[in-house]
Amino acid sequence: MPKKSNITQEQALPDYEPLFNENSDTIRKKPIKLLVGIMSMNWARILLSILLYVVKSCAQWIIPIITANIINAVTYTDSATAKTLLMNAAILFAVVVQNIPTHVLYARYTDRMLRNIGAGLRNTLVRKLQHLSLSYHREIESGRIQSKFLRDIEAIEFFNNHFIKTVIPAIIGIIVSVAISVCKSGEVTIFYALVIPVNIIAVNLFRKKMNENNHRFRYENENMSANVSSMIDMIPVTKAHGLENEEISRLEGIIKSLKEKGIIVDRTNAYFGSITWVISQLLSGLCLIFTGYLAFKGKIDVGDIVIYQTYFNNISGNVQTLVNIYPELAKGLESVRSVSEIVLSDHTEDNRNKIKLRYVHGSIDFKNVYFRYPNSDKDIIKDFSLNVNPGECVAFVGSSGSGKSTIMNMIIGFLPPVSGELSIDGKPIEMLNLTNYRKFISVVPQNSILFKGTIKENITYGLTNVSEAELERAVKMANIDEFLPSLPDGINTVVGEHGDKLSGGQKQRISIARALIRNPRILILDEATSALDNISEYHVQRAISSLIKGRTTFIVAHRLSTIRDADKIVVMDEGRIVETGTFEELMEKKGRFYELKKLNEIGLEKETE
Repeated sequence: MPKKSNITQEQALPDYEPLFNENSDTIRKKPIKLLVGIMSMNWARILLSILLYVVKSCAQWIIPIITANIINAVTYTDSATAKTLLMNAAILFAVVVQNIPTHVLYARYTDRMLRNIGAGLRNTLVRKLQHLSLSYHREIESGRIQSKFLRDIEAIEFFNNHFIKTVIPAIIGIIVSVAISVCKSGEVTIFYALVIPVNIIAVNLFRKKMNENNHRFRYENENMSANVSSMIDMIPVTKAHGLENEEISRLEGIIKSLKEKGIIVDRTNAYFGSITWVISQLLSGLCLIFTGYLAFKGKIDVGDIVIYQTYFNNISGNVQTLVNIYPELAKGLESVRSVSEIVLSDHTEDNRNKIKLRYVHGSIDFKNVYFRYPNSDKDIIKDFSLNVNPGECVAFVGSSGSGKSTIMNMIIGFLPPVSGELSIDGKPIEMLNLTNYRKFISVVPQNSILFKGTIKENITYGLTNVSEAELERAVKMANIDEFLPSLPDGINTVVGEHGDKLSGGQKQRISIARALIRNPRILILDEATSALDNISEYHVQRAISSLIKGRTTFIVAHRLSTIRDADKIVVMDEGRIVETGTFEELMEKKGRFYELKKLNEIGLEKETE
C-alpha cells in the first residue's frame, strides 16, 4: 500500500506548463501575457503583499504633510501652535515605528511567494525536459539547456522580483502622491501630468533597440554555454592531440563576440539611464520654481512647497524607477521567450489514456517496419519484420550504421515506427503508456552511465525499499563483490562524477547490477563489452550470463564470439535483415555473418598483438 504524501498544498511546487500552452500562439510576441498569468495564479498573495506594503510605507506619504504642517504652524503662530507641533510629532513617531513589524511581515511573506514562483518555473522546465523525446535531447546542445535553466530562469525571477517589489510599489507611490496633490491643488496636479508622458516617450525611443540587443546577447550567451560544455567533453581529445592553443583560440573568438554584444547592451542602457535622469532633474527644478511662484502669489501656503516638491520628486522618482528598470524587465521578457522554446516543444511522449501493462511476458513482433529521422528523406530501417518469443535471446550484428541501435531504441519506445507495426505482447507500442512499459525494461549501454554518488546509490537508482538481500544478490551476480574489498568504503564508495574513479569493467558491472536488481522482463545489451579489455570482458560476460536467464534479451554484439549461445542471430545491413539463424546455422551458410566473423577474428588478433 503506497504511503500517503506528506506534502501539503502550500509545499507542493506549481507546474506552469498549462499557462505556456494556453498562451502558445502569442507568447513569443507578447511574453508578458505568460507572466501576467503566473501573477493571476497568485492574486490573493499579491493583494496581501500590496496591503502590507501600503501600511509599512505610509510614513513616506505622511511625513511631507507633517513637515508642511510644522512649517506652517511656526510661520503663522497662534495659541494652537504648540498643540499642533505635539500632535504631529506623535503621528510622526507612530507611522515611523510601525514600519519595523510591518516591513518584516511584508518581506517574509513576499519573498516566500516569489521563491515559490521561481521554484515552480524550474519545476516546469525539469518536468518538460523529462517528457521530451530522446530525439529532441540529441538535437539540442546540453549547454543551451543549462543556459536556459540557470540564466533565463534567473532573469525571469529578477523580473518577478522587480515587478512585485519595484513596479507595483512605484505605481502605488504615483497614485497616492497624485491623489493627495489633487486634494490640495488642481493646478499643481496638472503640472505633474507632464512627468509621465515625457518619460514614456524616452522609453519608446529606446525600447526596440534594447529588445534587439537583449535578444542577440541572450543567443550569444547560449552559444557560449554550448561551446564551453563541448570544450569540457573534448579536453581528453584536445590534450591527446596537443590542440590546447587551437581550442583556446576558438573559444577566445566566441568570448570576444559575447563581450561585444554585452558592451552594446551596456552602452544602450547607459545612454537610456543618463537621458532619463537628466529629464527627471529638469522637471524637478521646474516644479520647485512653479510651486515657489504659487506661494509668492499667495495661492498656496509656504509649507505646502515641501508637500508638492516632495510628492513631485516621489512621482518623478517612481516614474524614473519604472523607466530605468525597463532594461531588466526586457531581459526577463526575452528569457520567457527562451524558456518557452523548450516548454512549448511538441517533441514529447503523450502517455495520456494509454494502456498501462500490469505484466510483460516479453513477446515482441516487428511487421514491415520502416523508420527515418525527422527532416530526413532516408529510411534508416527498411521493411523490418521479426518475431521474438518470451524468454528468447536475440543478437544483432552488422557493420556500423546498419540500424542495430535504432532497433534497440524502437524496442525501448524512444523512436516510433514511421510505418509498419511494432507490438509488445500483441499490443501496438503506440497504444502503450511508455513510462509504465519501461519499468519492465533494463538497458546496459556500451558506455556505462553513472552519477556522482555511491556504488549502492548507482545500483538502486530510482528504487525504494530495496532489501539488503536483493542488493547482495545483484552485487554477487554482477561479480561486483570481486573488486569491492579493494575500495576504501566498499559498496558505499563514492564513484566520482561519471564514475571516473572506477575502471571501465567495474563501471559496466555496476550497470549490470542496476539492471539485475530491477528484475526486468526485457533486457537490452547494447555492445555492453565492446569497450573493455579481455580481463574486464571476462568478468562482465560472466555477469551477463546470470542476467539474461529467463528474460527476453536483445544483444547488440561487437565481439561475435560472445553471442554463440543466442537463440537467434539477426544480421543487418543498411537497415534490412540479410540473415537470421543460430550461430552454427549462420556459420554453415558461409554468408554475411561468416564474413563478419572472420573479419572480427582478424581484428581480435591485432588487438592481442
